[in-house]
Amino acid sequence: MLRVLAVDDEKPLLEELLYLLRSDPRIRSAEGASDATEALRRITVALEAGPDGADGIDVVFLDIHMAGLTGLDIARLLAGFARPPLIVFVTAHEGFAVQAFDLKAVDYVLKPVRPERLAEAVRRACAQLGQPVGAPPAAGGAAGAAAPPVPRPLPARRSAELPVADRAPEQIAVELGGVTRFVPIAAIAYVEAQGDYARLHTDDGSHLVRIPLSTLEERWAARGFVRIHRRHLVALSRIDELRLDAGTTSVRVGSAELQVSRRHARELRDLLMRHATG
Repeated sequence: MLRVLAVDDEKPLLEELLYLLRSDPRIRSAEGASDATEALRRITVALEAGPDGADGIDVVFLDIHMAGLTGLDIARLLAGFARPPLIVFVTAHEGFAVQAFDLKAVDYVLKPVRPERLAEAVRRACAQLGQPVGAPPAAGGAAGAAAPPVPRPLPARRSAELPVADRAPEQIAVELGGVTRFVPIAAIAYVEAQGDYARLHTDDGSHLVRIPLSTLEERWAARGFVRIHRRHLVALSRIDELRLDAGTTSVRVGSAELQVSRRHARELRDLLMRHATG
């Protein structure tokens, strides 16, 4: 079974890649690094420990465009070692494939990553290392976890990154591990900004969509969502408590306590009062 390191400086994409890798039964362990410096540190420790060491790494799934050193730079550095880990490039850019394979890359996977395509990259790595190739994993939860309810799949003609599906506006399409779910907007308690992405928090968990928080703020204002902070958008009806403490304001939404910025505090208090009085 493979021990892998995934490297990507976009946290949401790194989390999704790790989810898919950990869902593959041919993967023993999958760890993440969010920049080239951290990746090189982990790889150096693995190489010093040797292939049988506790920190060993068999394959590095490597983004190309990152701040500082690029994925190609890291691959060139690793080429100087006697027994470097295998490299699989995972990138949104098609134009570096020739350079990647010149650096002896095992595979070149384009984003957005499809589970079956990633499974093929894992198969190639297993074959090169002389390990059992096995069968690709079924789409769904991580290995050993209970399978989630099976949602309706997104038709192939639609992009997995469409922010809203061609459906009634009461729902939003979210994708995880190649499976698309349609989440009712009414089930969303609050939204958290994560760069160009947004994480939708419901009572049952969270879902990542490639939509900026500012866009959701505009679309969902009429549905009672209010901005309370540069990082948070909250459904007004889901606020359980408003707290004032030493000049700071926060709200409780279920089990989550969220800070309210000063610029939004007064407007939020007014909205809550009007909401409470009908």
